[in-house]
Amino acid sequence: MTGIRVSEAMGLERADVDLKEGLLTIRESKFGKSRHVPLHPMTRAALRSYAKRRDAHLGSRCGTQFFVAARGGRLHYSCVHSVFLRLSREIGLRRPGDLSGPRIHDFRHRVAVRTLLEWYRDGTDVDQQLPALSTYLGHTCVRDTYWYLSACPELMEEAARRLDRRWEAKP
Repeated sequence: MTGIRVSEAMGLERADVDLKEGLLTIRESKFGKSRHVPLHPMTRAALRSYAKRRDAHLGSRCGTQFFVAARGGRLHYSCVHSVFLRLSREIGLRRPGDLSGPRIHDFRHRVAVRTLLEWYRDGTDVDQQLPALSTYLGHTCVRDTYWYLSACPELMEEAARRLDRRWEAKP
């Protein structure tokens, strides 16, 4: 998982996906900014596998887009959403007929929350690293990333532990 927005993934061109270097180039995102997003080796392998199957199946009908529809051409959000609903039912994230449940955008939130949790558990200075996470997520301001701190009970627990340790250390 990269934590990029669905619209950013849908807009990726082939030239934006550097699997050799393990880097995505996100161009003109939600707030008109561009950024580079590093890829985990497992994500690189999955994207490499997808690209190989895409090219074998569609050949020249792929166009310049990295992610394409079943017959080639651009993906449409409604199609991405429908496939996500179907797959989330197949793997048990939702029961058949459920109208609510995990959303595809929730995976983006998961990346942010897991990163923050790892930082807290490792003793990383979260305040110092938060601007990097904010940039990685494509936020224009760090305060847009702060809401993740209150969105997860585990994060609040880790923050409270750290605060307790700091208070206990003071004479």
